[in-house]
Amino acid sequence: MSVTDGFDPDGVKCVVWDLDGTLWDEIAVESATDDLPTPRPAALAAIDALAARGVLSSIASRSAPSVLDRLDAVPEVRARFLAPQVSWQDKSESLRRIAKDLGIAVDALVLVDDSPYERAEVEALLPGVRTLAPEDVPALLAAFEGREVTAESRERVRRYRTEETRRAEGERFEGSREEFLRWCDMRLTIGAATADEIPRALELAARTHRLNSSGLTPDRLRELASSDGHELYTARMTDRFGEYGIIGAALVDRTHRSDRGTPATWSVPLLALSCRVAGRGAAAAFLFRLMERAREAGAEEFRVTLRPTDANLEMRILLRQAGLRRTDDTDTATGTGTAAAVDSAVLGRTLQGDLPGSPAWLHVSDREDAEA
Repeated sequence: MSVTDGFDPDGVKCVVWDLDGTLWDEIAVESATDDLPTPRPAALAAIDALAARGVLSSIASRSAPSVLDRLDAVPEVRARFLAPQVSWQDKSESLRRIAKDLGIAVDALVLVDDSPYERAEVEALLPGVRTLAPEDVPALLAAFEGREVTAESRERVRRYRTEETRRAEGERFEGSREEFLRWCDMRLTIGAATADEIPRALELAARTHRLNSSGLTPDRLRELASSDGHELYTARMTDRFGEYGIIGAALVDRTHRSDRGTPATWSVPLLALSCRVAGRGAAAAFLFRLMERAREAGAEEFRVTLRPTDANLEMRILLRQAGLRRTDDTDTATGTGTAAAVDSAVLGRTLQGDLPGSPAWLHVSDREDAEA
């Protein structure tokens, strides 16, 4: 049986590497000089292959923190790793910190470690994390073969490095969090998805959990997006540090029409956003602009399908803050006119009266306006 049996590559966002005996052969703290051991070429090649598929790499090593300082002196190696943890703390705690720094779920991590003890410690305390020995890495890489790689995926590592710069600037910024966000000059543009944006929308449906309303599968999303009365919207974001790329996707069902022939309801079977923009108001701005567009199109009601999970509490809070409440009608939850899954609910609200406004620090525009 393969170590990757039952393994879902779409759920992996970061591979965390041990150092001694994994990234290199020797024990760094026992080196007679300040030179670090030479990394194994196969390990570096694996890290680069993962990066080409949009999978990040980090470090969790139980060693002296000075080892990380020495690693900083080897930029061609250090640049491959985000949010590294080198200390005497338990590996499970290092993984928790890496996930927090990267803004991803702990279960989106995979640990590669030569020590059976360290792997067992992580498996016991973080049962959602897959652990592998170094000799299992080829099987890990094979699990990604044949899967579509989007332009967004290829840019992911670079964008997370930019995120490290943002975080460092935020820590140095003298002012409030809101003042920092204003200074970042964040701009969100929203529009109907183009053909070349659809793969990224499908990727968001598969890979996002924290800001995902329903967990609609990519295959189902593709099917619905191409059916009559449905439209797929995407959201892009930039700031003074660079481009975030496509950070949001929403499928809109406008098949329920009024007597006037206009859509009576805009139903959203899927709203999904990248966890990279959590805490910056982008999810709220995307949702609120969709509500405004629905009203401009003549709709009287706005609905979102919600499938509550342990991971999407933030999305559930957002929907409630937007005034969406559970309805008795579950017929539109799948966007197909058939009954919803038993673990899904439909949240709705009228579009009459005042609608919530986007965060003051975020400039929101329609993509047609942005291109004019």
